[in-house]
Amino acid sequence: MNKLSSFIIFITAFLVLYGSLHLYFYIKLKRAVDIGSISNLFLIIALCLLLLSPIFSHMLTQTEYVLLTNILAHIGFIWMGALFLFFSISLLVDGYGVIIHISDRIFSSNLLKYIPGVRITFFITLLIVAGIVVYGRFEAENISIERLELRTAKLPPRVSSLRIVQITDIHFSTLNGIKLARKIEKIIKGLHPDILVSTGDLIDRGLVEMEGVASLFRAIKTTYGKYAIAGNHEFISGIKKAVAFTEKAGFSMLRNEGVTVGGFLSIVGVDDPAGKRFGAVSSISEDDLLAFFPSDTLNILLKHQPKIEKNSLGRFDIQISGHTHNGQIFPFNIITSLFYPYIKGLHKVSNDSYLYVSRGTGTWGPPIRFLTFPEITVIDFQRDESGGRLRYSSGT
Repeated sequence: MNKLSSFIIFITAFLVLYGSLHLYFYIKLKRAVDIGSISNLFLIIALCLLLLSPIFSHMLTQTEYVLLTNILAHIGFIWMGALFLFFSISLLVDGYGVIIHISDRIFSSNLLKYIPGVRITFFITLLIVAGIVVYGRFEAENISIERLELRTAKLPPRVSSLRIVQITDIHFSTLNGIKLARKIEKIIKGLHPDILVSTGDLIDRGLVEMEGVASLFRAIKTTYGKYAIAGNHEFISGIKKAVAFTEKAGFSMLRNEGVTVGGFLSIVGVDDPAGKRFGAVSSISEDDLLAFFPSDTLNILLKHQPKIEKNSLGRFDIQISGHTHNGQIFPFNIITSLFYPYIKGLHKVSNDSYLYVSRGTGTWGPPIRFLTFPEITVIDFQRDESGGRLRYSSGT
C-alpha cells in the first residue's frame, strides 16, 4: 500500500469516526435546545470547522502562519478531547435511561420519574466535561516520577548500580514546545541518569522552537550516553527531520541496531512498524538482532510499541516501551487495552525477560490527561551478589 492510499484511508476513517461524534453531539444539542434556522446553520458551520480544524492545523504546520496554526491546534484538539468526554458521559447517561425504561416495564414501578429531562442532562454533561477539561490541563502538566528497582548479577563488581531514565511520547509539536522541554530537562537533571533513553514519538509536526528544545536535551549529562528510537510519529512527521532533530538533541539514534556500553551493557533499538508504510524495512529481525549480543551482558531492548515477540523472549532482560499513553483520557484506556494487553507498568513476560510500559511524558492530540498522569521513568539496576535471574525488588 503506497503513501497516497494510506493517507486516503486514514482521512476517510478519521472523517467518518470523528464526524459521527459531531453528529451525535448535534443531535443531543438539538433535542435539548430549540434552535432557529439561522442559528442552526451557524451551528452546523461551527461543527464542521471544529471537525476539520485538526486537518487545517496539520496543513499549516509547514507554513509561516505560526500563530494561526497554534490557535487552530489548541481549539481543535481541546475540542476533540471534550467531544470524546461528552460522548462517553452521554453513553453512560443513555445506558442509565435504557435500564430505567426496561425496569419500569418489568416492575411497573413508575421509575421513569428518576430520569432527568433532556435539557438538564445535556447541560449537566457539558458542565462535567468542562470541569474535566480544566482539570485535564492541570494533570497533563504535572509529570510524575515512576521508580522501579531491578536486581541483576550482570553488573560487574566495579558497577554497583545503574540508572536508566526513560522519556517517551513527548510529541514536541505546535502544542508541546519549549516550556514543556524546560520542565522535562529540569526533572531529568535532578535524577542524574547514567543513561537517558527516548522510546519514540519524541517529535511531531509543527515544533517551532526546534533548536531551543534540542539544546536543552543536548546539555543533559549522562555517564553512558543518550539513546533514542523511532516511534510511529517520527515516520509520520518525516523520518529524516526527526532523526536530525533527535541527534541534534544529543541522542544516538538506534534504528534496528544495537551498541555495547561499558563492556557490560547492550542497548538494542528497533524502528516502529509504522516505518514499513514509509518504505523503512529492516533487513534483520528483532530476535536475530538481539542474538548478536551475548547473554551475559545486561540486554536492554528499546521498542516503541509494547508488543512482545515470542522469539525474542530470553534474549533481552527488559524491554522498555511507550506508545499507549495509558489511554491518556479515561475511559479511552479501555479501548487501548483491547489492542495492547500490556498498557502500563512493569510486567514479567518470561522467566528471563521483563517489559516496562510508560504512560508517556507528553500528550498527543488533546493537550489534556484524565486519570493518567504523564511520567518520567527511573529504572534502577542494583548489583545482585547472589546471582540468578533479573528480579524486581518490591521494596522500592
